Amino acid sequence: MPVASKSDLEKFIGRSIDRLTLSEREALIGKFVALEVYTPQTLPLQRMEALGETIQDCVATLRGRDLDPLNFEFVRLTPSY
Repeated sequence: MPVASKSDLEKFIGRSIDRLTLSEREALIGKFVALEVYTPQTLPLQRMEALGETIQDCVATLRGRDLDPLNFEFVRLTPSY
């Protein structure tokens, strides 16, 4: 299940990394994901809010959704094992 386009990545927005199937996780290896940063004022659900080849792709997606990139951490997805 290769992830080739931006529209392929968008179907993962709003999902938790922990809820991905093994094949979905493998398809996303090496991609960057934006997760809301935990603060005492917020209790984020740790859902993927942006996904891309680079951090800049994630930032552009967040800005396009009117979200502040400074409220997110960016993590490169690795194999689950």
